[in-house]
Amino acid sequence: MTNRIHLSSPHMGGTEQKYIQEAFDTNWIAPLGANVNGFESEIAQFVGIKAASATSSGTGAIHLALDLLGIKTGDEVFCSTLTFIASANPILYLGAKPVFIDSEPTTWNMSPQALKQALEEAATEGKLPKAVIVVNLYGQSARMDEILALCEQYDVPIIEDAAESLGSLYKGKKSGTFGKLGIYSFNGNKIITTSGGGMLVSDDEELIARSRFLATQARDAAKHYQHSVVGYNYRMSNIIAGIGRGQLEVIAERVAQKRAIFERYEAAFSGIDGIEMMPELENTFSNRWLSTMTLDPSKIKIAPYALMEILDEANIDSRPVWKPLHMQPLFEGCKFYAHSKETVVSEELFATGICLPSDSKMTVEEQERVINIILNIL
Repeated sequence: MTNRIHLSSPHMGGTEQKYIQEAFDTNWIAPLGANVNGFESEIAQFVGIKAASATSSGTGAIHLALDLLGIKTGDEVFCSTLTFIASANPILYLGAKPVFIDSEPTTWNMSPQALKQALEEAATEGKLPKAVIVVNLYGQSARMDEILALCEQYDVPIIEDAAESLGSLYKGKKSGTFGKLGIYSFNGNKIITTSGGGMLVSDDEELIARSRFLATQARDAAKHYQHSVVGYNYRMSNIIAGIGRGQLEVIAERVAQKRAIFERYEAAFSGIDGIEMMPELENTFSNRWLSTMTLDPSKIKIAPYALMEILDEANIDSRPVWKPLHMQPLFEGCKFYAHSKETVVSEELFATGICLPSDSKMTVEEQERVINIILNIL
């Protein structure tokens, strides 16, 4: 049996241990220390934003972002539907109600057309959302110009969920820096990892300072332990922040590797009618965290799940495209706005999409094995 080819696994750069050893040598192994401070400032510098706060997870960063914007019980928050559930679960943590917005075909991300309809109806009803969570799926930025214009028109703040898009660009600007707040994830499968962890970023330095206060149990400035508001235990440890600092040193290399993987798939499947690789919007640069494609059922006779089963039997990882959140049992009854009356783009992508092995440690020979199996099946 050949070694398993993974979807996207951790890939160490070699300098992580240096930072970890420093944490041990100085005995700073708590959620404080030089690695936490350094990782925050280095991420902020890398993406070109004023302030960053390292968190225990990307989910925790979204939760903090919603809290910082004053989301409370009964409020509505608009959210991309084609995403992992972590984008929307924090809405429920605060007792708010998610409203899901469909994708559009050029980015697979939030449809400005659907968002416009949702905002117009909300304005008519006198109940605008308290925030819009825009997700950048698989490394591809959403159509931020149109989305920003709509949200500015209605004075609704944006939280940019860039969990999957660190290193991507939209018209020359780094993904995750367009909203009032942005978040990144460093889960084990992300383009760089701290094993687990996240980052909250903003040009509003006061908000980031407030986020650190909330993330450390909201302890008031007093000699004794005094607490006036609800807080959380969401700060990143100094040890895993050290992993992050080492990982950030190789992010350009990881993006290049991910893009090369995508380009090899694209070249191999370009002559097959019925296969479409995930598009890259003009004037954007995707980190291609995962290489994804769709299979047109009118032209390709094997369904994505059947193809995934065959790949699994060959010891190869693959995944379906995210199941839209408006289709999840947890969110039954939540409002949803489709791209158009004729088309629900997110449902079509879920039905036809597949995520291919995109592991940055995968060799060219291993990728060729994946490609040849797929070509033989088709």
